[in-house]
Amino acid sequence: MVFEPPKRLVRALGETAPEGDDWLERLPETAQRAVALRELTVERVQVPGGRSSLVVLVRRADGTPAVLKLAPERARPEAERAALAHWAGRGAVQLLDAQVSEGVLLLERLHPDVSVRSLPEAKALLEAAGTLRRLWVEPPAGFPFETVAERTGRQAEAMRARAQADPEVAPLVDLALAAREELLADPPEHRLLHGTFRQSKVLAGERMPWLAVGPDPVVGECAFDLARLVRDRVEDLIAQPSGAATTRRRVKRLAESLDVDQERLRGWTLFRAVESGVRAGRVGRPRDAELLLEFAGWL
Repeated sequence: MVFEPPKRLVRALGETAPEGDDWLERLPETAQRAVALRELTVERVQVPGGRSSLVVLVRRADGTPAVLKLAPERARPEAERAALAHWAGRGAVQLLDAQVSEGVLLLERLHPDVSVRSLPEAKALLEAAGTLRRLWVEPPAGFPFETVAERTGRQAEAMRARAQADPEVAPLVDLALAAREELLADPPEHRLLHGTFRQSKVLAGERMPWLAVGPDPVVGECAFDLARLVRDRVEDLIAQPSGAATTRRRVKRLAESLDVDQERLRGWTLFRAVESGVRAGRVGRPRDAELLLEFAGWL
């Protein structure tokens, strides 16, 4: 089988690939080798797939359905493996192969075309929040994950550079950076977090109705993880005349439902929305940048 990467993956990796990176060129050979090594039968490549990895629907030698996931080193597949192993299927997709080689993960097969996002908004938020709660556990001893302070520190440097090049975004960047400094002054928790949680990262399963996939794990406070969920379906929020009020109600409702401090959730939502908006502008996605920065302005 020819393992042609979906256009979505090619476009997304092209936005972030360092000079000289040849992972996409090597991907077909890497995939063939991974399939042969594990004695898998390939069904199809998942399309449109993700933005940081190739997802292939396969069957193991005994006929069990599974998913083969291949990701470049910069997507931190080793950290994903460690987080999935620690969760051991509690709230997240089950890891079937403990070894990572060339950024390859073998995972339990969920229903790749059925995410929480397919539900009505209120129900989707409820189910997503319930899934997220199960993931917030103590990290393993000697954990190999970034902390929230480390990850947001890298992001803050990129945000400052962008603000210098584009003075229009500078006021929001300043607000977001100030919020980060205040939040990190007294971090209240030390939990293993999904890191990139949103409705589309929660898929229907057989073991449990909904399971999380695709973590970019980080260790820190729960409000950081929940912040990305606040802005889900941001395009719908922006289109509503009452979008700002709806956003504030969402912050309050999610904070109360998961016992998270509302002001800390608002602060991390601001930081993460501005960071994503600035990054979208930097890589040439002006529409996404506009939506995210308008959303951030409501906070």
